[in-house]
Amino acid sequence: MTRVPLPPSLLCLPVAHRALHDRSRGIIENSPAAIRAAISAGYAIEIDLQLSQDGVAMVFHDEDLDRLTHETGPLNARNAADLSRITLKDSEDRIPTFAEVLDLVAGQVPLLVEIKDQTLTMSATDGRLEAETARLLADYRGDVAVMSFNPHSIAHMARLAPGIARGITTSAYEAEDWAPLDPAICDHLREIPDFARTDASFISHEAADLPRPRVAALKAQGAAILCWTIRSPEAEAKAREIAQNVTFEGYSAPLPA
Repeated sequence: MTRVPLPPSLLCLPVAHRALHDRSRGIIENSPAAIRAAISAGYAIEIDLQLSQDGVAMVFHDEDLDRLTHETGPLNARNAADLSRITLKDSEDRIPTFAEVLDLVAGQVPLLVEIKDQTLTMSATDGRLEAETARLLADYRGDVAVMSFNPHSIAHMARLAPGIARGITTSAYEAEDWAPLDPAICDHLREIPDFARTDASFISHEAADLPRPRVAALKAQGAAILCWTIRSPEAEAKAREIAQNVTFEGYSAPLPA
């Protein structure tokens, strides 16, 4: 495997968390409207992928439909055609496929793609979502990188799409915040043990935990350090003492001059 550097644009342009959403204006996270808003503003975009029952990559954060739609139950129990008909709450947008989002972004701004853990236990995945992600990105022309909390997903991506920059989404993994995830898994993942074996080139770390020595050690080894999720200029200034870029929401992060 070869370590692929993060595109420089993803170190330069602030990353809009789940795109540039604002529910008060009917612009919902991970929606086409939020993606268009981020493109218009000139921000990089972070999105989340889940897998439909019939193997289609959908742009949606949660495992369940309840919080963001008027439907209930797990997203992966529905096929893509059904999911594409579901309207997001407080919006006229529907749940987009990854293919639709790639067509919408079309390389206009950088894209940071988070592959959500399909196991709910951070264990080995069946590789279906990763394979679909790699297939769709094979012909994409634009700055892009992939990441996941589940290192097994990134190991799949190293094999399936070796030319795409990949990283690990990382956290303090406080057990109470991650319940019902096994505390032993939290203890294991906290020290980011899979960075080398996946040939990752970056992490996106929980902002409040950026002072962790392991983050400094990875940075000293040449890893790019992103962070999540920044919600104020003050928090951004503090994060940038360590991180090279931020994933933000709820305010207008300054663009480079």
